[in-house]
Amino acid sequence: MSSVAGAGSILAFDFGTKRIGVAVGETQTRIAHPLATIVQQSSDGRFAAIKMLVDEWKPSRLVVGLPLHADGAPHETTALAQRFARQLEGRFGIPVTLFDERFTTQAARSALSEGRVREQKSVRDRVAAQIILQAYLDQVPADARAS
Repeated sequence: MSSVAGAGSILAFDFGTKRIGVAVGETQTRIAHPLATIVQQSSDGRFAAIKMLVDEWKPSRLVVGLPLHADGAPHETTALAQRFARQLEGRFGIPVTLFDERFTTQAARSALSEGRVREQKSVRDRVAAQIILQAYLDQVPADARAS
C-alpha cells in the first residue's frame, strides 16, 4: 500500500467494528470534510455502502485510520483495520494508505464539544475520519499528492 495520493478526491475511513466514519477531501484544496457514517452490520452491507461512495466521489486514493495504542504498539483493532484496508484495495482497485489515527476520537470529541454540538457516535465517527484525512493532507507534501 502506497503513501502518496494522485490528483482528485480522497475518501478516508475511521474503521470500527460497529461503525465506519467516512470523510472526503480534495488534493487541490487540501481540505477534508466529514461525509457519512456506515452502520451496516454485515460485511456485504458495509462494502455496498462504500461502493456507493466510491462511485459518487471517484477517489484517486483511500486512507484508512490505523488504530494504535498511545505508545504506537498495535492492539486487536489494528489487525482488523489492516484487513479492511486490504479488502478496500482488492475490491475497488484504488490505492490505500494506512495512516496513524491515534487520538483522533478524542480530537473529534473535543471539536464537537467546542462547537457545542451534541455528540452522537455517528457524527463523532465521521469527524474522526475528517481529522484523519486532514492530518494526511497536511503531512503529505503537495507535490507528492499530485503525482
